[in-house]
Amino acid sequence: MASREAFLARVRAAQPPAQDLPEVPLFDAPPGELRARFGAALELMGGKQAQAESGEAVLALIRERFGAQVSIASAALEVPGTLALDAATPPVSLENVEVGVVRARFGVAETGSVWLSEREYGVNALGYLVQHLYVLLDPDELVAGLQDAYRRDDFRNARYAALVTGPSATADIEGVLIQGAQGVRSLTLVWLAAR
Repeated sequence: MASREAFLARVRAAQPPAQDLPEVPLFDAPPGELRARFGAALELMGGKQAQAESGEAVLALIRERFGAQVSIASAALEVPGTLALDAATPPVSLENVEVGVVRARFGVAETGSVWLSEREYGVNALGYLVQHLYVLLDPDELVAGLQDAYRRDDFRNARYAALVTGPSATADIEGVLIQGAQGVRSLTLVWLAAR
């Protein structure tokens, strides 16, 4: 059996030469204000919206819904969590956390999606293991469509990126929709300007 390093060296040697990515065309955006279009798409996918003026107000929204003793893992500086997150936080430690809080870099009005990368999550499992996700979004950080998202430098420079739209969901053959089947059970978008 080959060593790990020898195996990876063979994989690297077999890689095809790098090619430039194709130019993504720009399409005309549908009419309407970006925030209203974003909100309609988000709600269609099962997400909810709220407005807050501060991190303390976000914390109050969370406690009003889940109680004062709710467990919170927050990667957003504005909202203190009950579990400290840093690069050394083991992902499994988020297994029993009720609420995760993260600030999205931007949102896509076309789909009601928020853009998150390893920089926003801090601990990648934050967006997948917690029960309920609260995403902070500056209303000024919206783009019209997916083609606009692909043109952003932060999209191209991230190790990975996730466009998240609403809670996890699945539907069976009979069309019964189940939310929270493989990931977060609810997603709440909180409009909060970045300071």
